[in-house]
Amino acid sequence: MATETTLKLHAGDALIVVDVQNDFLPGGALAVTGGDAVIAPLNCLSGKFAATGLALVFSRDWHPPDHCSFSENGGTWPRHCVAGTHGAEFPAALAIPDSARIVSKATQAGEESYSALQGTGLAATLRDQGVRRVFVGGLATDYCIRATVLDLLDAGFATILLLDAVRAVDVQPGGGENAIREMSAAGALLNRTSSVESRPQ
Repeated sequence: MATETTLKLHAGDALIVVDVQNDFLPGGALAVTGGDAVIAPLNCLSGKFAATGLALVFSRDWHPPDHCSFSENGGTWPRHCVAGTHGAEFPAALAIPDSARIVSKATQAGEESYSALQGTGLAATLRDQGVRRVFVGGLATDYCIRATVLDLLDAGFATILLLDAVRAVDVQPGGGENAIREMSAAGALLNRTSSVESRPQ
């Protein structure tokens, strides 16, 4: 499904790593099957961004204990990514360069937020940094990745979905593939981290 077009990084590029947190990895409270497989390609690509001074963002769910998304509060999901707990932390294997910005979302009890742009001011921050093109990877394809990519497109950013660096929760069979088709139809370019080349330093 990916175009496998070689893409050269340049000024105005950013990488958003969405919600690669312990609770979404195997063994976590809301584990995504194969979720840990996104770490290696994202580490490789984030290193390229950091080495050339391009914008890096790591988003995270950072829920209060009584968050509205939890099933015990009438929501859809088991309790997960409660702020300050091990489940909400980034895994030790995920490399987070010193230059990266950390964005916390869904931090209020009554606020659900799948997109890294919702309620975070991230779109404005990216514009202020001169960002025009955004690469996206992380978890999960059919929820937070989908919402983030669609919001980026709505905000006018050229957006590249990194197929080798996303995995789906697939609550409904085929949910991940359906989400990829939806993102592509909305204008997202489908590619892989291995096709992204560093710009000269």
